[in-house]
Amino acid sequence: MGLIVQKFGGTSVGTIERIQHVAERIIQTQQEGHDVVVVVSAMGKSTDVLVDMAKQITSTPSDREMDMLLTTGEQVSIALLAMALQQNGVAASSMTGWQAGIETEAVHGRARIKAINTAEIKKQLEKGSVVIVAGFQGVTESGEITTLGRGGSDTTAVALAASLKAESCEIYTDVIGVYTADPRMVPQARKLHHISFDEMLELATLGAGVLHPRAVECAKKFNVKLTVRSSFSDEEGTWIEEDAKMEQGLIISGVAHDNHVAKVTVKNMSNQIGTLAALFTTLADAHINVDVIIQSSYETALTNISFSVSAEDLPRTLEILELNKEKLGYEEILSEEGLAKVSIVGAGMVTNPGVAANMFKVLAEANVSIKMVSTSEIKVSCVIPSSLCKVAVQSLHTAFGLDATEKAIVQG
Repeated sequence: MGLIVQKFGGTSVGTIERIQHVAERIIQTQQEGHDVVVVVSAMGKSTDVLVDMAKQITSTPSDREMDMLLTTGEQVSIALLAMALQQNGVAASSMTGWQAGIETEAVHGRARIKAINTAEIKKQLEKGSVVIVAGFQGVTESGEITTLGRGGSDTTAVALAASLKAESCEIYTDVIGVYTADPRMVPQARKLHHISFDEMLELATLGAGVLHPRAVECAKKFNVKLTVRSSFSDEEGTWIEEDAKMEQGLIISGVAHDNHVAKVTVKNMSNQIGTLAALFTTLADAHINVDVIIQSSYETALTNISFSVSAEDLPRTLEILELNKEKLGYEEILSEEGLAKVSIVGAGMVTNPGVAANMFKVLAEANVSIKMVSTSEIKVSCVIPSSLCKVAVQSLHTAFGLDATEKAIVQG
């Protein structure tokens, strides 16, 4: 049978007992006749512990040294899992990102994978070994260790599956699949059996933490058969695929939220060709991701530009703008924190007009004020006060017929 890539997150390998349980699942897969490559994250909250240790030394650690520090977490996981397999009589070989041939761009903290040299992995597979690869990390052409950013182990797994032409890639986590909303916020949320790459990419980008956006992007590009399922249950999970069957009668597949959003307004910039390019190129060069963008011109010569960033990126955004004030030629910068973004996502929006209008109506009836709006063919996002995020998500989930016990009252 074919090769399967399995990824286990930090919760799945959070204790020695859980690592032994993961080993049993891997052995079962191998006994079914598959070659197995495993990607693991650092144990439990160990990455957070490492970050806290760094902060006790300095409030501004260098990006390079943070990568050197954080990659040690996965090294612990891969070694312990290899030992657990070997203790059960299964040949296993652990590899760091650089040993597995994962080459990245020269960016610390959020590098992207450029290429994977799978020669060493294939050599170990030919020997009958289970190969265990450290997720979240790689190495530059010059030999510098890098990390892929939070959730990067998902990306490692999918990229390996694509490079090795695996039969499938299984993402094991602490939930049984992809839900119509975060079940911690919406108890009525239910698991989806299938979802398209495009819908999953939107949900992941908009705050659904079950998969890393770059992992979904990679799976779509290389058509990797991808499933999300629980490490603690044998229940079938959610399949993410190119032409997923739409859930019966649903226009919207899910409601996502991000409770850590900030708004920045650049006031009185020159309203001429190239203004937007200059502003957002400056931010992009600093690796700052910008989301919702609104431009308003009240005089022919001047314009105001507002955009949203993650709350984590706000200090860096303001610093970059201040450093480039003369070049950009603006008058003032305003910022607002304490915001959230709530989004509805669904392929059914393409053929059902009025979905955005219904979303605005639902939020108005829930007394939720809207500060910014962004749309695409299959999603509508609204930036709102973070204090109203929960009521907004719950109201939309019910209104669009996603509750496990409710019928749809909004059909577009």
